[in-house]
Amino acid sequence: MSGGGIIVVMNVRRLAAIDMYGSRGTTRRRRIILAEFLVGVVLMVTWGIWLLSSSNGLGTRAFGLWLTGAGLNYAPLSIYAIALTRRGALDAELAGVDTDGELRRYTVLQLWVFVPLSLVVFTIRDILARRRARTTAP
Repeated sequence: MSGGGIIVVMNVRRLAAIDMYGSRGTTRRRRIILAEFLVGVVLMVTWGIWLLSSSNGLGTRAFGLWLTGAGLNYAPLSIYAIALTRRGALDAELAGVDTDGELRRYTVLQLWVFVPLSLVVFTIRDILARRRARTTAP
């Protein structure tokens, strides 16, 4: 690390997987978390856009902008959660993973959802890194 910067290692797919699995990996929890992600993106973005378009106050518009950006963080979580609902996908994603340790780690890292567009940026970063790795692989 140079320049005193902080590097955040965040894998949004793993966050979705760990959140869906929780401490026991029940089907009920998987459904609840998927619903949370889907409702989060729809409600937060809709409410944020409504506030941006209908308000006159700077504070309300700022809140609408934050709400929209934070709500968009639920989009990659939702996409990954939908992909992980396929039979065996969640188990394959978490194979060999210390789920208790990851649960503790990602419990703190999930606070990034409150930073507008942060999970979107992390997802794009990971997609680009995977694409670069594929093109440079022998």
